[in-house]
Amino acid sequence: MKTTLACVALLVLVLGRCSESVQVEENGLSFSLEAVRRLQEMFESARTPPQSPRPRAGSPSMCEEPMLPQELLPLCKKKGASASLARLAMVPLDVCEVCAFAACTGC
Repeated sequence: MKTTLACVALLVLVLGRCSESVQVEENGLSFSLEAVRRLQEMFESARTPPQSPRPRAGSPSMCEEPMLPQELLPLCKKKGASASLARLAMVPLDVCEVCAFAACTGC
């Protein structure tokens, strides 16, 4: 009985940890949902004045931002990094959290 209870408790803990490990894939690399969320916050704060809603985050300087999550730095070394970062910034996180978006895995 005690062994069964311990096994069930362990299983619940493992499943809880796994549910937090949603990954977003881009350009052959995989990133945590939290890193993508922080990137999106950076894109939001980098927006230019209201007359031009286009973020300037697509520029090469985004990889030089000190607030860029370290997890995303390998992407900056690949060709087309700014386009990849822009695509990551457009991932719908609410849909990704339920794994209904093709780039999201790990649910």
